[in-house]
Amino acid sequence: MTMTMVTSSLESAKYAFCVMAATISASQFKARCLGLMDQVAASGEVLVITKNGQPVAELHPCAPARRSSPFGFHPGVVLHGDLLAPIDSPWSALE
Repeated sequence: MTMTMVTSSLESAKYAFCVMAATISASQFKARCLGLMDQVAASGEVLVITKNGQPVAELHPCAPARRSSPFGFHPGVVLHGDLLAPIDSPWSALE
């Protein structure tokens, strides 16, 4: 397994981005795939799989599940009162 600079460009964008990633040939990946999946999951790094020296696939850890509610993203925030109740006094910004 070697570290290689992999350049990928987006068809619709007018720029390219570079990512440092470890590369491995498809035959080596096939022989060691279960261990490599554990390694990628633990390290969080991307592994580029090549065929005849050309990148053909990337193995990367799965993104964590997204929260269904925005509450809990800021654990130090405390909500006081009823946030959905109407306000009796006019806002100063509306004056």
